[in-house]
Amino acid sequence: MRQRKRKTEHKIGFRFKRMQKVILVFLALVCVLCVAQQNVIYKKQERILELLGDEDFTAPLEEQEPECLLIYEDSAQGQKGYAVMSAVLDQMKVPWASCLAENAETIRLDDYEKIVVAVNQIQLIENKLVDIFDWTENGGQLMLLYPPDNGGLFQSMYHLLGIADVGQNWEYVEKIRFADGFMLGASEKEYGITDPYESSMQVSLERGCKVYAESAGNGGAPLIWSREAGTGTVVVCNLGFFEKEYRGIYCAAYSLLDDAEVWPVINGSTFYIDDFPSPVPAGNSERIFADYHMDIGDFYTQVWWQDVYNLGKKYGIRYTGLVIEEYSDQVEAPFERNKDTRRYEYFGNMLLDMGGELGFHGYNHMPLCLENFDFQGLFDSYRHWPTYEDMRAGLQELNDFCTEIFPEEKFQVYVPPSNVLSEEGRQMLLDDFPQIRAIASVYIPGDAAYEQEFEVSEDGMIETPRVISGYILEDYAQLLAMAELNFHFVNSHFQHPDDVLDVERGGDLGWEEMFRRLSDYTEWLYTAAPSIRNLTGIEMAAAVQQYDRLEVKRTLTDSSLDLELGGFGTTAWLMLRINEGTPGTVTGGQLTRLTESLYLLQADEAHVVIELLK
Repeated sequence: MRQRKRKTEHKIGFRFKRMQKVILVFLALVCVLCVAQQNVIYKKQERILELLGDEDFTAPLEEQEPECLLIYEDSAQGQKGYAVMSAVLDQMKVPWASCLAENAETIRLDDYEKIVVAVNQIQLIENKLVDIFDWTENGGQLMLLYPPDNGGLFQSMYHLLGIADVGQNWEYVEKIRFADGFMLGASEKEYGITDPYESSMQVSLERGCKVYAESAGNGGAPLIWSREAGTGTVVVCNLGFFEKEYRGIYCAAYSLLDDAEVWPVINGSTFYIDDFPSPVPAGNSERIFADYHMDIGDFYTQVWWQDVYNLGKKYGIRYTGLVIEEYSDQVEAPFERNKDTRRYEYFGNMLLDMGGELGFHGYNHMPLCLENFDFQGLFDSYRHWPTYEDMRAGLQELNDFCTEIFPEEKFQVYVPPSNVLSEEGRQMLLDDFPQIRAIASVYIPGDAAYEQEFEVSEDGMIETPRVISGYILEDYAQLLAMAELNFHFVNSHFQHPDDVLDVERGGDLGWEEMFRRLSDYTEWLYTAAPSIRNLTGIEMAAAVQQYDRLEVKRTLTDSSLDLELGGFGTTAWLMLRINEGTPGTVTGGQLTRLTESLYLLQADEAHVVIELLK
């Protein structure tokens, strides 16, 4: 009897324990659903970088004498060369001067340490050629920005440039391959040229030349090389491309001229998500339903955002989301409040909880443009705002909407819809929304686009352009991203949730392939630059503010590189290339090695001395 009772008690206990497990699993599922359907609780995030006031920067340096002279010709090629090299020198903070080739005879070469020649018709500087040869061999540093016409005068320069022979035809450059260690992130990789043409001389070089870039395939024509000439140095760029995306390559070429070269960088990686949070498109996508058996809303929540979120967690990315309140085409006040805030709370709180940031994209997706703005026939669905007051009321509604949902947040970054922004719209941001401190549009020019440089404008607005976008990330984007990593030590990428719905933005590839490409890009980025800082949009603005104010006075000796920094804020970041020797003791800062010859310098003081060991 007792034995039967014990068996009964054992069965009851066993069943109760099984029921406990079921109850615990059920409660866990309830908790997950509650988090998914309600708010993700977050605390206000402390920013890694804050914007500084004028009083936080040291005084600017006294004006320096130019150390570099840019000689250029007044032709289409010469103007392109001038544009790309003037931007490179300005942003490397190199004091420089310029001279038209026709006036080269009046130049005092000994006033300069470096000369960059952007001249196709060498006869324009014929009377100065011998002096340039002598100046170089006596310690000068000469850079040829692009190949000139192969005439008799140019042949007289062959030996100085390290050229043994020039072929009859020009090289059709479709891909570029860089020497290991020359450019960050470029080793063991070939970069495709989007619009190739016969841009480069077919040359064979003399012994002693160091080749840093060559065309991939077809014998590998040298595209960038250097050689010693007496006690001087010569660098030749046999490239022939002058679009903005090549600036980083010319910066790297310029840095080969001296035993050591240093230039300020931003040191920041920012990932933006446009139209996020925003209303989710209703209904199904044929491709998404076929792949995931979900409608668009469930796909955004359960697949797209989870993948993007987990990618951010893996690499420490803190996304900057740009809010859209409605997708209507309404452009006349008053503007109705969107009452359905569940997805805003869910997505926004998760983004903020991971250390991210929210900024403004628009009440709807209508750019801030009045009737006088020309959309150039590119945006048939866009409407002009009829009045300044309507345009302001639309953004004010977005501000009120965001503040109601996220009362502790500041909304300091504005991204223009489709990267289109009128002068009136920009002025409205300055006058009526002073909390907006940064505009993040695009770096590369495009039709009707608001193009930017990394800078602080005279009116105080901080320009923080996005460099690349989307999920396709083919040859053009890869070359541009690599070049900017070397020029500004920066990554700035943006994506949209609805990219997956758009064939032109990669939707026909399917989300799995799109996400694989984005994952491959982030792996490349953080493998090439593990020390790059992950920043939100306003932190990127703070980094650009400190970069923009920085000035550099360089004093290079046989044993050290002495840097005096003007406009120094809390910390400055600089890229250092050492072509001869290795760094020793650093006073006033610290070095991180990036490649065999490239270092990232963190300057903690306005005076830095780097010992150079031969």
